[in-house]
Amino acid sequence: MIADLHLEPGRPESTRLFIDFLRGPVRRCRALYILGDLFEVWIGDDGAGALASEVATELREVAASGVEVYFLCGNRDFLLGDDYCRLAGMRRLEEPVMLPGASPATAMLHGDSLCTDDHDYQRFRARVRDPAWQARALSRPLWWRRLLARLARRISAYRNRGKPDRIMDVNAETVTETFRQLGARRLIHGHTHRPAIHRGHIDQQPVARIVLGDWHGGRGSAVRVDPDGVSLLELGYGAAGEIELSIRDRD
Repeated sequence: MIADLHLEPGRPESTRLFIDFLRGPVRRCRALYILGDLFEVWIGDDGAGALASEVATELREVAASGVEVYFLCGNRDFLLGDDYCRLAGMRRLEEPVMLPGASPATAMLHGDSLCTDDHDYQRFRARVRDPAWQARALSRPLWWRRLLARLARRISAYRNRGKPDRIMDVNAETVTETFRQLGARRLIHGHTHRPAIHRGHIDQQPVARIVLGDWHGGRGSAVRVDPDGVSLLELGYGAAGEIELSIRDRD
């Protein structure tokens, strides 16, 4: 699993790392789950540029190699739709997603739904996830959507500067309720950019919340699930110029 790559033309180091990751370690996996914010901004499949086309080509080759590729949207790319998913050879999912065959039961989210202390953001999220709102937005011309995206990012950056860190992290009660609703013992998500494995107990049962980090500065974050458990990984380039994976924590 990966999340929060925030790919954009101004961050070529993250794009290069992602492509090398797809060409290398991912080919040894059964499936790749992208848990949102693959792109920094997405104004609709009809507005995909050269970077998105390059990424789609690489993802399609991964899928053609036999690796299943899944995508669920984040707060930056919630308008990414079926047309681009078909182009990239990936299947679009709606959260929450239960990992097939996982034991203990493992759920996956983008993670923004857990940050319920940020009331402004939750109102925004409810609005932009509404299918009617999305249909209206996508009916607008591309220039209008680009302008709206730039304005939304500036407003978000301005508002976030004045918010305490705790408001922008997950709410403990919401996390507990999510575990209970999903019947999960493990919860994997991104969004907060605070990679860690948080362990605890809910209803006398051990649980773990695995948080993916973001990709920046030539470094990335991933979660690997295999018969030995769950590993939170850091990835980057080694001395020989190849992708290296290091285990940050295990559960």
